[in-house]
Amino acid sequence: MISSAGVGGALPDADPPTQPVAVVIPARDEAVRIGDTIDGVRHIPGVVVVIVVDDGSTDRTAVIAAQHGAEVVRHVRGHGKADALMSGLGRISGLRRVGRIDASASVLFVDADLEASAQAVGALVGPVAAGEADLAIATLSDDGWRTDQGGGHGVVVGLARRGIEELTGWAPTQPLSGMRCLSPAAIAAATPFARGWGVEVGMTIDVLDAGLTLLEVPCDLRHREVGTDWRSQVHRAAQYRDIALALGVRRLRRRLGPG
Repeated sequence: MISSAGVGGALPDADPPTQPVAVVIPARDEAVRIGDTIDGVRHIPGVVVVIVVDDGSTDRTAVIAAQHGAEVVRHVRGHGKADALMSGLGRISGLRRVGRIDASASVLFVDADLEASAQAVGALVGPVAAGEADLAIATLSDDGWRTDQGGGHGVVVGLARRGIEELTGWAPTQPLSGMRCLSPAAIAAATPFARGWGVEVGMTIDVLDAGLTLLEVPCDLRHREVGTDWRSQVHRAAQYRDIALALGVRRLRRRLGPG
């Protein structure tokens, strides 16, 4: 189910959440920005742990994350975004088993390059804590994350948006937004995640297919600008591949039906 509250309008109530929040930040070679991002999310009410998954960094990302108080999970080599998020959830499960995190805790996924603006992701927590949504997704202004960045970005976003609309009837504003807050029910519905860069598209479809509530929330965030050089082109090609795969798997599930 889609809730319209908070979409393109006023932010949800900023009262402190009634449930704890565990933050997962996937990161690769983000030594310059990761410290400020961690400091930003620590200002969000209810945050009980910040987990940084260092996905094969060649710089000091892991060291700086630990210096800023994050729990660090390290991948010796890069496994991709979906596996990084799953590793973060694995650490959360371990902390739950030893009583450090309550079973009711929501999970907040945050991109590593937001720096101080990461505090604004806290706007996603309230609706999930209040039971108004199982999945709250940040939408960014054009100033924070341009949707006309070139280099194939529009093609990738278009593929994601059309695919989600085809399979769910809903056209998201920013289908690839990585800033998301999930209830335990949403985590259960969306895992295991779609491969690599297909994680957001697969998550959105799976949560809606489970009959859960989704909400888009405007957030004042600042992403690093994505370029149009050959490295960016390769990145877009990988995104397109993973999103197409996630959509294909879910189309096949529809054809095969339950069981």
